[in-house]
Formats: sequence, structure tokens, C-alpha cells
Amino acid sequence: METFDIIIIGAGHNGLVCAAYLLKAGYRVLLLEKRAVPGGAATTEEALPETAPGFKFNLCAIDHEFIHLSPVVEELELKKFGLEYLYCDPVVFCPHPDGKYFLGHSSVDQTCASIAQFNPQEAERYRQFINYWQQIINALVPIFNAPPQSIINIVRNYDLAALKDALNTVGTPNKALDFVRTMLTSAEDLLDEWFTEPWLKAPLARLAAELGLAPSQKNMAIGAMMMALRHNPGMARPKGGTGALIDALLKRVWEDGGVVMTEQHVERILVDEGRAVGVRVANGQEYRAKCGVISNIDAKRVFLDLMDAADVDAADANLRRRVDKRIINNNESLLKIDCALSEPLRFDRYQHRDEYLIGSVLIADSVDQVETAHHEAARGRIPDQDPSMYAVVPTMLDPSMAPDGKHTLWIEFFAPYQIAGAEGTGLNGTGWTDDVKNQVADRVLAKLADYSPNLNQSVIARRVESPAELGQRLGAYRGNYYHIDMSLEQMVFLRPLPEIANYQTPIEGLYLTGAGTHPGGSISGMPGRNCARAFLGAQRGIFKLLEEVRHSMRRSAL
Repeated sequence: METFDIIIIGAGHNGLVCAAYLLKAGYRVLLLEKRAVPGGAATTEEALPETAPGFKFNLCAIDHEFIHLSPVVEELELKKFGLEYLYCDPVVFCPHPDGKYFLGHSSVDQTCASIAQFNPQEAERYRQFINYWQQIINALVPIFNAPPQSIINIVRNYDLAALKDALNTVGTPNKALDFVRTMLTSAEDLLDEWFTEPWLKAPLARLAAELGLAPSQKNMAIGAMMMALRHNPGMARPKGGTGALIDALLKRVWEDGGVVMTEQHVERILVDEGRAVGVRVANGQEYRAKCGVISNIDAKRVFLDLMDAADVDAADANLRRRVDKRIINNNESLLKIDCALSEPLRFDRYQHRDEYLIGSVLIADSVDQVETAHHEAARGRIPDQDPSMYAVVPTMLDPSMAPDGKHTLWIEFFAPYQIAGAEGTGLNGTGWTDDVKNQVADRVLAKLADYSPNLNQSVIARRVESPAELGQRLGAYRGNYYHIDMSLEQMVFLRPLPEIANYQTPIEGLYLTGAGTHPGGSISGMPGRNCARAFLGAQRGIFKLLEEVRHSMRRSAL
């Protein structure tokens, strides 16, 4: 039986980030990964070795914005370990059926000039809209980068610029109330308040929906910030694919003595006298932890599947029921399509320029189409009659991901995890079969070919992954790549539940990190970094905390 200071379940990017900070603090850390490949939802793999050798595919995450709002890359010196970010510009192209299009650049000025060719007034409103969201983002970043119930750490994160933006957002009673009103409305309502042009509202709605909920969903206006993030801090991809971030993190972890073991499926978290003391994997091997166990997987599986009910109930008699009933997943997941191409997409009806393909390509004909994509999926119906999608040709920015002259295509399509009326059939009873997923993929690609007809003859090979397969590969509960929905009642100090929102749990020595914790899903590393800080803070104890409070109060008084 091997013993470490800390055991982390899951070697996704947040698990690796958390491990890197704990190793820097001097702890011996073991990461246990179910798959043969570390990285979770952040891998880049040669997924079609027989039909498309040499093509590298991002199997889930691709565009990185949130990680540039955190200090993870700099603090862990990931550039030293080979990480190089390539910034996208333009960042979005969205063709509209009427012949107009939205072309978003990293520069607000360039984006406004593009909008102005169709509607100068709308361009000016766009500028004001982005400025509004930039202030909100700047005010929220200090909260993102701290444990959500740690007021001291949050206050420390505010510099003068962030404090000024916070005051501009909520600095008077009327501003505060208006901010609350904005957060309680929907992205669709907010876009209707600011804009009139359908060709502009549709892509902004599609980006808002990246949080995994329909544009009409009340309390989800925060999704409207997504385009502002592409202006600042900007949208980038690691050279070599998202997996290059994982490669750099692994090198960082290994350099500091961390141990990463793959094909280690954790079946049980071991608890002794109310304290997490280790784990047992599928082959019966046990690993012991002196200081704690940290889970990079979702809370439902932790408390309902990986632990004895008696151990959880002894710590909190209500926790299992609340985890089961209060944590919400709306049945929406992703059908993922990866294609090897002989040539890139061409949008000849829209005065095609290759720069259209640098960022993401959105097929969003209208806000209603985006709305249908989510409502149908949440109800178990596949929204493929007139599909909306998010597509990327990664090789236009990074040719290293395909053989010379060839390209890859990455497509994300919202789809239900459980197909209504097909219960008990297909993979894990979800209704998803090879025939069903390929029929859906055919319709998605046909829709994209309506805009880029050369797609039909350029596909060399393709890989289609159903929501059931994605969930099984990632170990994601009901295929939810964010672990739990990113809705307002499950965010910040409420994520995943108030009593376990600060990364600690009622089980002594058991911590949570990953997409199901604050500040949520996406490639950011923030949950991993914040969890490490919560763990280290707990080790320092109450006397150190009181000392930090005194220092903070002295600084405030100066």
C-alpha cells in the first residue's frame, strides 16, 4: 500500500493545476486518472489513426479565454514547460441567411467597423455593450480567483482598477439594483434591449448559450459577456492543441516530484473515523493519503457513488439527499464531430477570406434557432432539423495539427444525453446508437455545407461522438461537460451547494475541485488553484487566518 500526502482523483487540467500548487508547497501528490490519457476534457489526440493518420483533434475543449483571467500560466511558469498560446484574430465569423455576416475581431474598433458596413448605429451600440460587460468582467475577476466564501482572499485580489470597475457597476444604490436586474434577466432579453439586427443578435445569443442554457433562460444574462471576453483578455489556443496545456502541466508536476498514474479507476474513497484517508481503485489496489483526498470529478458521483452512505450520513445527514435532489443537470450535452479535411471551408457567398476561419465559425441563423437548440435538447429531442452549431478549423491558426496542406474541422452540436422515448436502448440506455449519432452528424454537416458547399467533397474521414460516449469517456455525469449546470443558483458560493461551495466538505480531509466548483466549467485552472489555496489555508489553521485578517485591516486603514 503506497502512501502520499495528497491524492487527487482525476488528472484533468484542474486536477493538474491543483497538484502543481500543492507540490510547490512541499506536499507529495498522487494523481489517479481513469483514462490512459491524462487531461480529461482538455486532450488533443490522433483520434483517427487508420483513416486520417497525422491529424490531431481536440476532443472537447478548444478555445481558451478564462485561463487568461487567472495567474495560473504565469505562476506555474508553464511557458518554461513548452506552453505557447496562439491568439485568434478574427475571433468569430457568423454568416446570416440574408447575406450579411458578423465578423468579430479581437479589436473592438475593427469589430465596430465590420458591423458599421451594415448598420452604423448598431456598431455604436455594440461598443457601449462591450464596454459595459468589460467593467462587469473586471469587477468579477477578483471573485473568480479566490475561494468564494473567503472574503479576505477576495478583497486582496482587488487592485485600484478592479475596484474602480466594481464601483462603476454597483457603486450607487441605483447601479446596484440595475446590476441585480440585469443578472436576473435573460441573455435574449438583454440583447433585445441593446440591438435590433437579427444577424448580430444571433451570434451573440449562440455565444451566450455556451454556458449550456437557452438564451431565454432567466437569471442567465451573464452569458452575454462571452463576446467581451474575446476582446479582452482575448481568445487563444495552445500551439499543438489544447493537449499542449496538459503536456506543460504534466511536466510541471513531474519536475516537482508529482506522480500521475493512468488507467486507475477510483471506485471508493476510504474514510476512517470521519476523515478521508485514501482511495481504492478498480483492481483492488489502495492508496493512502496523510493529509487529504481531492476530487476533480462531480459531487454527485463523489457522494452517491464513491463513498459509503454511512460515512457521508455520519458527517451530514442531509448531504446525500441534497446532492441528489438539489444539484441540477438539464439533460443537455454535446454531440462532437471531428473531420479530417483535404481543404478548408470556403464561404464564397460572403466574399470569403481565409481569416474568417481563424476564430470560431457560428451557424446561428436566428435567436429562435439557438433557442430551439437548447429547449429541444433539454426535453430529450434532438434539434437537428435546422441545426445550429459551433465550428472551428483549428489548422488555419495552427497548421502543425494536420499533414501539410490538410486541415481539421471541430464541431460542437447541442444534443440531449437521454433521448426521449428511447429509454433503455442504445449506450447506457440513453437511446444513442451508432446509426442515430451518424444520422444526426449527416444533418449537421449538411447544414454547414449550405454555407460552405466545398465541405461535401473535402471530408477525408470523420469521428462522431454521441453525448453518451462523451459522458462515458470523460466520466461526466449525464454527459454534462460542466459537471453541473452553470445556472445562477449553482454559481459562486452556491456551487455545487452552499455547504460544499468552498472546496471543503463535511468529511474531514475531503476536498472538491473541477468544473462543478467555483467559478465553473471552461479552461481556466481557477477551480484547481482556488482549491489548492483552500487546502493550504486549512493547513495553516485559525491562528494564521487571524493574523492575515489583522494585516488586511492594517492595510485598509493606511
